[in-house]
Amino acid sequence: MSTRIKMDQVEPNGYKAILGLEKFIESTTISRTHKDLIKIRASQINGCAFCIDMHTKEARKAGETEQRIYALNAWRDTPFFTEEERAVLALTEEVTLISNHVKDETYATAEKLLGETYLAQVIMAIITINAWNRIGITTMLVPAQY
Repeated sequence: MSTRIKMDQVEPNGYKAILGLEKFIESTTISRTHKDLIKIRASQINGCAFCIDMHTKEARKAGETEQRIYALNAWRDTPFFTEEERAVLALTEEVTLISNHVKDETYATAEKLLGETYLAQVIMAIITINAWNRIGITTMLVPAQY
């Protein structure tokens, strides 16, 4: 496998625009754990190998446990995630799989647990990683082997 095009080189202004979203997300009050869970879970759903590799490494470095990372795709069936994390993960799944729409119950639970501002930031984080996933998958970015 090889990368089709290098988006940052072929369309640097578009790439910088997406990078601007990423910089915004990094400036928000979203916890590191929530950011990591959003990035990993959306990337799992979308099947973006590059992003799964990158974000699981980042999560481990930030202190995330192997057990939670391995169980992330079955988070509903484990006791490993807090109520807030479950709300973030449910929202991540529904926004990522947007053709099924975001359920009123999912949205209301997230809003109640997270508050309006944090919820807005989480939604932006979910949208941003989905954009990155689409770039990674379309251009066939592959994780480095070591």
